[in-house]
Amino acid sequence: MEEVTPKQARVAIALFFFVSGFGFSTWASRIPTIQHQLGLNEAELGGVLLALPTGLMLTLPVTGLLLRRFSSRQVMLVGAILYNVALALLGFAAHTWQLVALLFCFGSSRNLLNISMNAQSVGVQAQYSKSIIATFHGVWSVAGFAAAAVGAALIRERVAPGPHFAVVAVLLTAVALYNYRHSLSLPPAPEERRPGFSWPSAALLKFGIIAFASMACEGTMYDWSSIYFNKAVLMPKEDAAIGFAVYMVAMTAGRFAGDPLTNRFGVKPLLHYSGLLILVGLLLAALLPTPITAGLGFVLVGLGVSCVIPMVFGMAGRSTTLSSGSAIAAVSTVGYFGFLVVPPVVGLIAESANLRWSFALMALLGAVMVWLVRRLPNT
Repeated sequence: MEEVTPKQARVAIALFFFVSGFGFSTWASRIPTIQHQLGLNEAELGGVLLALPTGLMLTLPVTGLLLRRFSSRQVMLVGAILYNVALALLGFAAHTWQLVALLFCFGSSRNLLNISMNAQSVGVQAQYSKSIIATFHGVWSVAGFAAAAVGAALIRERVAPGPHFAVVAVLLTAVALYNYRHSLSLPPAPEERRPGFSWPSAALLKFGIIAFASMACEGTMYDWSSIYFNKAVLMPKEDAAIGFAVYMVAMTAGRFAGDPLTNRFGVKPLLHYSGLLILVGLLLAALLPTPITAGLGFVLVGLGVSCVIPMVFGMAGRSTTLSSGSAIAAVSTVGYFGFLVVPPVVGLIAESANLRWSFALMALLGAVMVWLVRRLPNT
C-alpha cells in the first residue's frame, strides 16, 4: 500500500469535512421549499426536524462500537456513502412520514461520518507540531457557505429539491471515494470496559454544557435562519436563504481565524467572547428584525459559534480521566442534546408566540456560556 504523506492525509480529510458540510447545508438551504411543498406549519416543521438529531443521537453508541472494531477510515467511507444516499432521497420525499424517516437516516449517517472523520483529523493533527484542527472545521464551513449559495441560486431558478439533492449526492460520493485512498490507516480504538453511551465526568460536564449551548444555537441557525428572514424580517421566500448564507460566511471566517486567535489570546478568553457574540447577535436579530440589523446579528452569532466546538473538543481531548476519543464522545453526547432538543422547541415557541420570541430566548444560551466560561480554570 502506498505510504500516505501528512499533506495528502490533511487534504483528504479536509475534503471529507467538505463532503459533510456541503451535504448538510444543501439540505438546510431548501428547508423553506420543502416546508411549503408539504404544507407544514412551524410547529409541524419543528417536530419533523426532530428526526435528524434523533437519528444522530441514537447512533452515537453504535458509532463508538464500530470505531472499536474497525478503522475510522472504513467507518468514514461507509458513513459518507450512506449520508449521500439519504440526501438524494430527501429531495423526493412526497409525504411527511417519508421526510421523517429519511431525516432519521440522514442524521444517523451524518453521525457515522462526522465522528469517524474527527477521529481521522486527530490522527492528522498528531503529524503536525502546530494546531490545524480549526482549519478542518473551517473547510466544513466553506462547504456550507458554498452549498447555501448554490441553494439560493437554484431556488431563484425554481429548481426542485429532487434533482438538486441527487446531483449533489453523486458528486460528493465521488469526492469521498477518490480521497479514501489518502485517509489514515489507523487501528481501531482500544476496547474499553465502559458503556457505548458515556456521560462526562463532573470535570468534563462544564465543557459538555458549553457544547450544548453552542450546538443548540448552531442547530437553530441551520433550521430556522432562512425561515426567520422570510417570516420575521419579511424578505421574499426566494431571498430568504441570504440569512443562512450570511451566517455561514461569518462562521467560516471565524473558524479560519480560530487557530491564530487561540495561540495569541488563549482558549478561555476566546470562549468568553464567543458567548457574548451569541448573546448580542441573537438579541439584535430579535429586537430589530430588519435585513441589515438581523443580518448583522446573524454575523455575530456565526462568529460566536465558529470556534466553540473545536476549542471544547480540544480541551476535552486532554482529559486525564478518559482517552481523548472517549472524552470527546462524552462531551458530544451532551452537546448533541442541544442540537436535538432546541431547534424543535424554537418551532413550538414560534407557533405559540412568534419567531422573534424564539430567537430572543435562544440568546440566553450565550449568557449561560459566558457564566460557565468564567468558572473554568485559567489553564
